[in-house]
Amino acid sequence: MQGRFANKVVIVTGASSSAGIGAASARRFVEEGARVAVVARGAAGLDALVEELRARGGDARAFPADLTDIDACERLIQDVISAFGGIDVLVNNAGANTRGPLADQDHRALANVLQINLVAPVVLTRLALPALRARGGAIVQVASIAGQFPLAGEATYSASKFGLRAFTFALREELEGTGVRLAVVSPGPVETGFLLQELDHVPDLIFAQPMSSADQVAELVVASAVDGRRERTIPVQTGILARLGAALPPLRRALVPLMETRGRVAKEAFRVRHGRS
Repeated sequence: MQGRFANKVVIVTGASSSAGIGAASARRFVEEGARVAVVARGAAGLDALVEELRARGGDARAFPADLTDIDACERLIQDVISAFGGIDVLVNNAGANTRGPLADQDHRALANVLQINLVAPVVLTRLALPALRARGGAIVQVASIAGQFPLAGEATYSASKFGLRAFTFALREELEGTGVRLAVVSPGPVETGFLLQELDHVPDLIFAQPMSSADQVAELVVASAVDGRRERTIPVQTGILARLGAALPPLRRALVPLMETRGRVAKEAFRVRHGRS
């Protein structure tokens, strides 16, 4: 297959859900001619995705791995290099969340969020870096607008995504001139099964933003692997508001009640549309 990533080796984590960002990104890279290593804890979902990608004419392989296990992360990178001969793109997409007041959260669940959303991407980036430098490759971190605009009830998730952005921006400075491209994609709410499963616990504020599809986010992931733009946000207007709110905290405090009111209406419409009323 021909394309911008013809014969390039791409790792995509968090790819076991057929409706998720990881699977959508894997499809996009295959369309661009890439050889794709899809990663997740659940082997069944990965096997189904690999079968689909191969039916599309792609070269794809499943690498089940528990990314909370540092040794498993090391084996993953070694296994991909052994299977494909190198790495050209690393997409750190795997994510986890736990919602609600911090005082009500299980501390082990909080640690798991940090391990998957922040520690694993840092470790995988470090482990893949020699191979990426050898090929002038790219690293794309899938963060979140929650990493720009902190959300009550999602303190740990917001912290993990703020941290992932900070890590990537600092590493960009470190690797300047090496040929390795580093980029962040920060989506707002994405219409996936993940959101539907936790609908009752999702803050109303989330629904004040336009909903994106996994395919729209995947397009930005591929574009970021091509040009290494520092950060892409979807929807764009929400990213602008988030940055304004970060620069002007009084504005943020004034906006939140208005957005929550709007979000409650939109959340109910979303619930009805998906038969969850």
